[in-house]
Amino acid sequence: MASLKALRARITSVKSTRKITQAMKMVAAAKLRRAQNQAEAARPYAERMERMLASLGASVAGSPDAPKLLVGSGQDKVHLLVVVTGDRGLAGAFNTNVGRLARARIRELEAAGKTVKVLAVGRKGAAFLKREFASRISGEISLAGKKRVEFGDAQEIAARITAMLDAGEFDVCTLVYNRFRSVISQVPSAQQLIPTLLPETGAVAPSGAQALYEYEPSEEEILATLLPQNLAIQVYRAMLENAAGFFGSQMTAMDNATRNAGEMINKLTLNYNRTRQANITRELIEIISGAEAV
Repeated sequence: MASLKALRARITSVKSTRKITQAMKMVAAAKLRRAQNQAEAARPYAERMERMLASLGASVAGSPDAPKLLVGSGQDKVHLLVVVTGDRGLAGAFNTNVGRLARARIRELEAAGKTVKVLAVGRKGAAFLKREFASRISGEISLAGKKRVEFGDAQEIAARITAMLDAGEFDVCTLVYNRFRSVISQVPSAQQLIPTLLPETGAVAPSGAQALYEYEPSEEEILATLLPQNLAIQVYRAMLENAAGFFGSQMTAMDNATRNAGEMINKLTLNYNRTRQANITRELIEIISGAEAV
């Protein structure tokens, strides 16, 4: 049985831990609202941009001068996975879920005879994948020093992807990230960025009619400007979704930790009281026995 001093020290330690987890929960909740608003605001624009470029790209995809960002290199040998995770932990299985999806995707591609490269955005994803796929990681990007996700960060990542494509380092690029659904639900998702997924011939728009566009200047000139912008926007949306999901997962994890700490304090306090009562009873017995012996 633990001594009273050890129990008191344990109770004090757990109370200190509960204060920390409660403070982290409050900080995550405060940051979650802003991150969630940003992620939800970016979705309609990013989705509409993606659909518009897919429709526009369908008319020039067969051209020999079609941009690489639209049609890729024309091959399917080397795949680049851009894995977006958090730079910090204490968020439950948030980072692990993305790592597992990326790991499964790598194994699937390599089983099909493909070469896989990984661009890790976030320290936790890089650390997770290094355990098994260290040789596949071609770059790491950390945003640990950033207070919030900026569009300029996404533009830098998009520029790096574009440079790798122009250098012929990959054929297909896929973005792996956590899509924010709710505070307690983040969905690991994979989105192909390059080549752009074009609508099937004869596909009908959700409204039931095909959207018609008139372009000025030509489609090629518009694509040359919008494709790099769209790549940055899709990366930015994934980073915003990831940030919102991280704070939601961290808030949930810290709430559970705070609750568990409270339960542990109650158990330790009960054990402390029982031990103290047992000591008092033992001392009384010793006093009474000594008095009777005299």
